[in-house]
Amino acid sequence: MTKDQKNEVIEVLKGKFSQYNNFYVTDTESLSVAQVGKLRRACFSKEVEMKVAKNTLIKKALESLDGEKYAGLYDSLHKVTALMFSENPKDPAMIISSFRKESNGEKPVLKAAFINGDIYTGDNSLKALTQIKTKNELIGEVIGLLQSPAKRVLAALLNHVENGPTAKAETEAAVATEAPAAPVAEEAKPTPVAEVPVAEAPTAEAAPEETTPPATEEASSDEPKAE
Repeated sequence: MTKDQKNEVIEVLKGKFSQYNNFYVTDTESLSVAQVGKLRRACFSKEVEMKVAKNTLIKKALESLDGEKYAGLYDSLHKVTALMFSENPKDPAMIISSFRKESNGEKPVLKAAFINGDIYTGDNSLKALTQIKTKNELIGEVIGLLQSPAKRVLAALLNHVENGPTAKAETEAAVATEAPAAPVAEEAKPTPVAEVPVAEAPTAEAAPEETTPPATEEASSDEPKAE
């Protein structure tokens, strides 16, 4: 392979690593040509891109993009490496697991996986990767939880329409279950009566005792007679 050809492969790999947030690093050594072809068809049916490249070129492509971001993958770049690129983070894991069961073998081996910024290393991570919930699955679960109360009420209403008055009690019970309980009104507290201060009547002062004017002293002696 010439230098220009190597650079061309590096550029193609850089484009794929930039395009996909999920890719698997697998070991396909010892697989026959027929088996590799079967694996490629399985990837194609799931819209997973499979590319075989030299480890040195893969590492150069990763280092030129972000050496630190992909540093955890470098130890997995040995032997024969087949890369699987996918929008769905668990599709490659499902393909590998299914391929092994059908062929009764242990290949391809998962060496590492890069999933939305997280790095998984070792073949023992395969089972966990098959159980990853995709974004659409998580959104579907949330929508299902939100729709569940409405579905119960709708089912009760349809039951009421079909069965007539006999289902009225069931409908009311279903609606009552979904409706939030009304807050219990607090007992009305008696309005406190403002105390009006009662003015005390002024106590009548004791009437002053009548004072008897002192009696004029009687003339002590007869007026002197004129001589």
